[in-house]
Amino acid sequence: MAQGHTITIEQGDQHVRVVHGDQVLAESERPLVLRETGSPVRYYIPAEDVRLDLLTPSETHTYCPFKGTASYWSLPDAPDLVWAYPDPKPDVAEIKDHLCFYEVEVS
Repeated sequence: MAQGHTITIEQGDQHVRVVHGDQVLAESERPLVLRETGSPVRYYIPAEDVRLDLLTPSETHTYCPFKGTASYWSLPDAPDLVWAYPDPKPDVAEIKDHLCFYEVEVS
């Protein structure tokens, strides 16, 4: 990690839900909570808890020097709404097979 840059990942027990319009896209009791310097807390949701059938893979890929290359999925009216790291760097290996959304309801 770069000096002053940290990423911590812990197993959460929060109930997280992702709703877009009137569709529930994801719901989980077992998110991973990722905290990264300079970024908002992100909830990575196990793939089994995400309605992958509603999402379409996007052409978008981004690179993070700390996490690796991200792949994105879209809805017809919401491009690149969700992302994941199919082959994350070893320091964040836990996030493999988990997806992350920009807007998550936590309770």
